[in-house]
Amino acid sequence: LDYWRFARAMFAAGFRPGEIVHNTFSYHLTPGGAMAEGGARALGCPVIPAGTGQTELQLRVINDLRPTAYVGTPSFLRILLDKAGELGVTLSFTKAFVSGEAFPPSMREAFAARGITACQAYATADIGLIAYETPAREGMVVDEDVLLEIVRPGTGDPVAPGEVGEVVVTTFNPDYPLIRFGTGDLSAVLPGESPCGRSNTRIKGWLGRADQTTKVK
Repeated sequence: LDYWRFARAMFAAGFRPGEIVHNTFSYHLTPGGAMAEGGARALGCPVIPAGTGQTELQLRVINDLRPTAYVGTPSFLRILLDKAGELGVTLSFTKAFVSGEAFPPSMREAFAARGITACQAYATADIGLIAYETPAREGMVVDEDVLLEIVRPGTGDPVAPGEVGEVVVTTFNPDYPLIRFGTGDLSAVLPGESPCGRSNTRIKGWLGRADQTTKVK
């Protein structure tokens, strides 16, 4: 796994070496937890491998170890915050790196109101991290080790600049190369460079599914 892609994205989200990271991505039969932990460790951050569930136990761990950085889905961070409010516990998080589901502006604002600055990333279990948000908050910057195309679903033909299409990704990881891997996700390329100074291609983020699959959880 290319942990440095996650490390770069976490650095863009404000994570710095030495900060304790509370990782709530699942470790059970999915690479999400391991990918995020590997990225945090590559950055020099100690990791609490919390995984999912056991909300009250996680709150006890957070209260004891006082991690400043959260990694996981935005919905589970909201669950932790709501439960902490019920129990009268103050969370120590000041920043968050979220992925795995939609992250609407209303949720970002709710986290900000609780003193947590959150950045999101776009990743898949097959590819790992593909693109990430920066403090500029204008789209997502494609990682430098990923070759990304936007194509017309069902054809593989590139779309016009700015047009919505399926995200197709190529990685040349010698351990697990993927050539023109169709993610099934929709997005579009943003013109120009990010105001943060990063010059790689930007995308608008996740805009839906090309196959119109509905996931019920």
